[in-house]
Amino acid sequence: MPPNPIPLATLTLLLGLATSTPAQGNQDPMTNPARVHPGQFQPIEQPLWSKVAVTGVGLSLIGLELWWFLLSQPKARQASTGDGAQTITVIVDGGYDPSQIVVQAGQPVRLNFYRKDPSPCLDEVRFPDFRIAQALPVNQTTAIEFTPTQPGRYEFTCGMNMFRGTIEVRPGASALKDNGPIHGESQSLAAPSSAFDSRTLRVANFTL
Repeated sequence: MPPNPIPLATLTLLLGLATSTPAQGNQDPMTNPARVHPGQFQPIEQPLWSKVAVTGVGLSLIGLELWWFLLSQPKARQASTGDGAQTITVIVDGGYDPSQIVVQAGQPVRLNFYRKDPSPCLDEVRFPDFRIAQALPVNQTTAIEFTPTQPGRYEFTCGMNMFRGTIEVRPGASALKDNGPIHGESQSLAAPSSAFDSRTLRVANFTL
């Protein structure tokens, strides 16, 4: 008697379901894109060396910023006095060196710009507060002279305003001399008053 085909088909179906269901349940969501929701983030495990490298790069950048803002600031240089002017040489090479110059008010200043950098940005130097704009030929020294009268900080820049420098004008000896006559004038004004009083007394005695 031939076997009944219905129980064999049912048995085959049950065996197929039994073998396929656990396999689908053990699938990783990372390897099955159909089970990952579009708006859900999945963690990515990184190796230890990658974490150490990223941390090292971050610490290096922080150290570089601290060095740039705290330790690499240019130091101011005092102009030397001689030949009737305060003189200093400024090297033009990727900027201005020195970029901070200290001078005294009321005395002529002579800045000798020696340009090494052929960059077009450094073709010219400008002093807006003194209305000076001077071309700087390459491999030549160009002298710029002016006399600051008021203490303060005055900026000079290249023609494109990319490189900058500062001139710090401090009160000089001339300011102290200017303050002297003020006290002298008050004393001289008091002298006629005393002389007038003495003459008045003599006239009074002569009348009596």
